Order: sequence, then structure tokens, then C-alpha cells
Amino acid sequence: MGRWNHALISVSDKTGVAEFAKGLAGLGATILSTGGTAGALRDAGLTVTDVAGHTGSPEILGGRVKTLHPKIHGGLLGRRDRPEDVRQMREHDIAPIDLLVVNLYPFAAAVADPACTFENAVEHIDIGGPAMLRAAAKNHRDVIAVVDPGDYRRVLDAMQSGSVPESLRRELAAKVFQHTARYDGLIAEYVSRRHDGGGNGGGDGDGGDGGGDTAGTFPSKLSLDYERVEILRYGENPHQEGAFYREIGGTEPSISRGRQLHGKAMSYNNYLDANAALELAKEFAETAVVIIKHNNPCGAALGAAPVDAYVKAREADPVSAFGGVIACNRPVDLAMAREVTSTFVEVFIAPEFADDALAELKRKKDLRLLTVGALTDPRREGRDLKKLVGGLIVQDRDLGVLPDLTTLPVPTKRKPSEAEYLACAFAWKVCKHVKSNAIVFANAGRTVGIGAGQMSRVDSVALAVMKAKLPIKGCVMASDAFFPFRDGLDAAAKAGVTAVIQPGGSIRDNEVVKAADEQNLAMIMTGMRHFRH
Repeated sequence: MGRWNHALISVSDKTGVAEFAKGLAGLGATILSTGGTAGALRDAGLTVTDVAGHTGSPEILGGRVKTLHPKIHGGLLGRRDRPEDVRQMREHDIAPIDLLVVNLYPFAAAVADPACTFENAVEHIDIGGPAMLRAAAKNHRDVIAVVDPGDYRRVLDAMQSGSVPESLRRELAAKVFQHTARYDGLIAEYVSRRHDGGGNGGGDGDGGDGGGDTAGTFPSKLSLDYERVEILRYGENPHQEGAFYREIGGTEPSISRGRQLHGKAMSYNNYLDANAALELAKEFAETAVVIIKHNNPCGAALGAAPVDAYVKAREADPVSAFGGVIACNRPVDLAMAREVTSTFVEVFIAPEFADDALAELKRKKDLRLLTVGALTDPRREGRDLKKLVGGLIVQDRDLGVLPDLTTLPVPTKRKPSEAEYLACAFAWKVCKHVKSNAIVFANAGRTVGIGAGQMSRVDSVALAVMKAKLPIKGCVMASDAFFPFRDGLDAAAKAGVTAVIQPGGSIRDNEVVKAADEQNLAMIMTGMRHFRH
């Protein structure tokens, strides 16, 4: 039979499996397989023994029982260094299985299909695969367990050298347990969502209202599945250690799935700011550039070309823009690249960079350049998670949009002009990404002043006035939540604001509307709040 005994191969993802199996056969291993995998290997010219032929037991129950057999699990679990195990294996005619190659039924892909029924989902729950994998991984000193096609080459190289080291066997075993844990977690979450029901919502101290019956959206036990991408130099501060993990299975264009083209390694704070920049840039269908500093926008603008938008965004607050993080929602050309290299920038994110633009930007050796792919109508996915000590708060991402402001209530005597509607639409999108309490002064294509993270709304208005480097007169103001008193509105009117967009919902709305009428301001009430803590 050769140096290696049996290799059992049964995979859903058949990438590279035929080449791997040829290498195993060349080492003298007998290839055991089932179903579609056996057919694919035979089509590749390999000699394959069906599992049913190996065990002497037919597949039954529509193929659901085929590997659950002592000759399979005994071959995987039998310890070669234990005389009693060896004796029993010989007594029961159980041949050792030295290598197991299994990846599981594509449950995640099945349930991602909107047409998938619960019954169909259940049929995609693999039973024999996880059982074999766990057996092989448990006995990894004697059995090599492989779930990742990316490991085929190095496993084969090690086998061809005559010995697979303990370190590699243990690494592969860890991958197995991660793989099966993720698989079980996906199944548990899916079944829990289908089982759980009811729930209740609640408000908060600033006019929030409750949700409905949403418990079915949030499983009773939550499984998270992330892979470590890199160890960071340190965390938020140098005395903290840190690492970056990526959610497995995501497809949305994001910082987590982006590719760094140049510059120093990303830091903890770089990742936070880059994410904030990109998520705001995604809000706009028009060409837009966003500049982020300490997780808040300090400038955002639209333009006919990326360079125009960047210059306008930078001019909104050039002091804060120094050392900032930039995101552009269009491919970057040489003109914009030259403007970016004229000042100090930490991180620059875009769908892609033209070759000459990339060459220009690379002149700045420390500038981190990230490409994230096309942002045209990106599919939004996932949930928003915030870690507490000993707990986790989970919610839907804030993807609320207002497609047509002209359909919203206008409680003031004066209606917004067309230009004010356009400016309010822009300011509202930016305001959504500013830390609460949030105030944004803007015109139709550029922020003018931003007040973020203050303990009172009137203080955020005062901060936005203070931060404005461009004239406020004629601007609009966006507020992420209602005005509890008229003082914030009065301060904005004094600064020159002509229109306001805000959620409304305060017990003093009438007082605030009266203040707007007294100063001939137009006001749009959205009925939608955008707190960002």
C-alpha cells in the first residue's frame, strides 16, 4: 500500500482537489471518496474506492448515511501508538486512514438564497462531514485533517518529504475546529431566527420610540465569525495591544476587505478613521470626497471631478484636514493625487488609483493607500456591534435614507427654496456620520462648519460656528436629533443660517418652529433620527 495508507476525500469545494489527490496517489495512498467527489476524481483519471465498497455497507437514507461507520471512524480515531487500538483495528478489519480532506455542505450559500425554504436549509446540514473532521482533528498526531484548499500544496510537500511535522498537524487541527464551529454557529443562528419570536423595543431620554417584534432578527445566542488579519503595532494607545480581524463571508466594499497598496502599516486609529471616511463617502451618488479627523468629518464636498471635491472639502477646515484621512468615491486621477501630496495625509481610500496617480502618491513614503473596489450601489450587509465590558449591543446598521425631501413636512411659514432643499439633502447625509450631538452647516455641495460630540445641542451649534472657515450666511443647518429648546436655532439664525433640517419630535417643537418663523427660516422635519455615539 506504500508509505501512506488511505486518504478519504469528500468535498463541496473541489478547487485543486484533483491535483492534490494525484499527488496522494503518487505517494501510494488509496483514495476513498463519495458521490460527486468520487466522480470528479475518476474524471481526472484517478482510481477511487467508494466508501460503500470500503465499509461493505451501502449508502442509505438518500445518501445521508454513508460515512457513519466503524471502518471510517475507527480508521480515523484509532491511535497507532496504542497496542490495544491496533489490536482492535486488526480484529475488526479497520484500515488506518492517514489523511482526511473534507469541506462541508454549503449551508451558508443555501440559506443566502431568498428562495431557500426551511426544509431545504435543513437538508444542507452536514452530519458525516463534521463528525469525520472532529475525529481526525482529535487524532491529529496520526491523521492529517485538511479543510482549506489553500493548504493542499504545503501538506503534499510535507508528505513528500516523508514527515508531516507536529506543528503543521496541530495548525490544521485548529483550522478544523474553527471550520466546524463556524458551521455549527451558522446553523444555530439560522434555526434560532426561525424559532425565536416576540420581543420588545424601548425608547431613550431624547425622544426615541420603541421597535416592534424583532427578537426573530436577533438569535438567542449569537455566533461571531472573524479571522485575524494582522497584529497591530499597538492599540488605541501605545500601552494597549491590538489586532485586526475581518468578518468571514462578507462581500460589501469596505475597509475590512480593502487592499493596501502603499505606506506604513495601518494602526488601530487608522482603521477607525478610514472606516468612518469610507462609510460617509458611500452615501453619495455624486462625486464626493470626505476628510475625517478623530472619527468625525472635518470636511465633505461634492465636485465635478475628484480634485474639485477634495479642494472644497479641505478648504472647509484646512487646519483639521492636516493629518486627516481621505475617502473618495471615484477612481483617483493624477490631478487629485497632486493636490493630496501637497499636504500631510495619513490615509487615502478610493475605489482605485490610476497608474500615474499611484506613482505620484507613492512619493509620500508613509502615506497609506487603500483600494476598496467599485462603490456603485454597494450592497449593505451585516449588523452594528458595540462591545461593553462583559456584553455586546447589537443593532441594524443605520442605513436610513431620505430619497425625496420635498415630500417631508415643512411646519414653518416659509418653504425651502430649491437650493435649500439640495443643501439640506447634502447636510443631512453628512450629519448622519457626525458624533452626537451633531450639527452641520452646509451649502449644496460642501460642509461649512461641523459641531460634534457636545453634551448639549446649543454647544454643538456654537462649535460649528467657531469651526467655520467659510461664510455661514446663506447656509443650511442639519441636526441629527430634535432641538429640545429654541436656543440652538436662535444661535444658528444669528450666524446666518436660512434653513434647517431636523427630525422633530420634541415637546417644544411648536416653540422651535415659532423661533424659525420669527427669523424667516425654512424648516424640514424628517421624522428620522441619526444618533451616533
